[in-house]
Amino acid sequence: MGMLQVVTRQTVKRRSIVTRRRFQLFGALLLAALLPFLVRQLVQPEAVLPDVRPAFNAMAGNAIGIIIGFWMRLSIEPYPGIRSSYVIFPTAAGAHAVVLAFFLLTRMPYDRTALLFGFMLHVAWFYLVYYAVQRRASLSIAVIPYGNVARLAPITSVEWVRLSRPDLDACALCDAIVADFAADLPDEWERFLADAALDGRIVYQVKNLEESLTGRVEIDHLSENSFGSLVPARGYFYLKTLLDWLLAVAVLPFALLVMIPAAIAIKLEGGGPALFRQKRIGHAARPITVIKFRTMRIGSGPQDARAAAMTGDKDPRVTRVGAFLRKTRIDEVPQIFNVLKGEMSWIGPRPEAAVLSQWYTGEIPFYRYRHVVKPGISGWAQVNQGHVAEVEEVHEKLQFDFYYIKYFSPWLDVLILFKTLKTMASGFGAR
Repeated sequence: MGMLQVVTRQTVKRRSIVTRRRFQLFGALLLAALLPFLVRQLVQPEAVLPDVRPAFNAMAGNAIGIIIGFWMRLSIEPYPGIRSSYVIFPTAAGAHAVVLAFFLLTRMPYDRTALLFGFMLHVAWFYLVYYAVQRRASLSIAVIPYGNVARLAPITSVEWVRLSRPDLDACALCDAIVADFAADLPDEWERFLADAALDGRIVYQVKNLEESLTGRVEIDHLSENSFGSLVPARGYFYLKTLLDWLLAVAVLPFALLVMIPAAIAIKLEGGGPALFRQKRIGHAARPITVIKFRTMRIGSGPQDARAAAMTGDKDPRVTRVGAFLRKTRIDEVPQIFNVLKGEMSWIGPRPEAAVLSQWYTGEIPFYRYRHVVKPGISGWAQVNQGHVAEVEEVHEKLQFDFYYIKYFSPWLDVLILFKTLKTMASGFGAR
């Protein structure tokens, strides 16, 4: 079992009440919804009924915003590598923006000050909980010692507790239980799993838990046992296409404000075309022409088409302006036109150059499966791994892509959007 420890009462840390979801939610409702309402009534005790309505509406709006934001967090946080600190502010801001939009559209009276303070207290409460307790709390998972559970040992972000006997009391303070369902478990352990499920305990299959914690799906072979279905949810696929197009139309005027100065800077540095067009492989393995800002010197690449399509670390072909555009991901902004044409999505596996895609298809089994969804401007592999080109690195990248396809959902797209903003600020993975 390697690093997996044997369970004792001392090896499992008792969880603080502050880490419990109900405490966090009710605390936020009291602090960020009820408190601003009470304060307004103390400040204006002479208010009559018609004057109370805006404050009451603001209290209800803050409560709804807190519940929506909390629900969004619970939907996003289970994905691998996600801490509350990543999503507290974006989810709270999005939820309260929905509430504000409702008030503006319906023209209902609301107390602007109370609504603003409710939002600020909402964010402050969850950051306080996170920095006080949650960031130091490690996930504790009980492990049934049969089958291929040793594969979990290298994942150090979790406290693995190896059970020595099939006893629910022995894992009472663990967050969940994990087992290899493919293993030949003794009858007493089978009964233990059934009892755990009846008791409301969370029970994971070892392979699915490993995927969730690493953000990757193994690609030695594909089968319905590993993917459930080889075709992602088609309903969300078509809805996502519509949302992509609507967002592209809304963002285009702002994108032009970024693209025009970038094009001028490229022209001033070395002349030549500002845009770079490249044949890449899109949805259903159809070729598309991807548009980017040119970041390399004209005619500076090697003659070999495959080598020319790769970008190395500190590549000498990259210009000074190009390095900045790559680090901030501004070089990808012109692909908004590919989104408008329906060839790409905002979020999805990055489209590879046709020459590289042909090479990878010959070297990596099931590489073509990544084309089952539309390619994206940003993707799960990009925010977790960065830019890669060699076959060994692409094999790992493909595991990230397959994870995205397997768990294809709006919540994963929202998470990638949040992480993309962080990536743009840090320059992670740029070449």
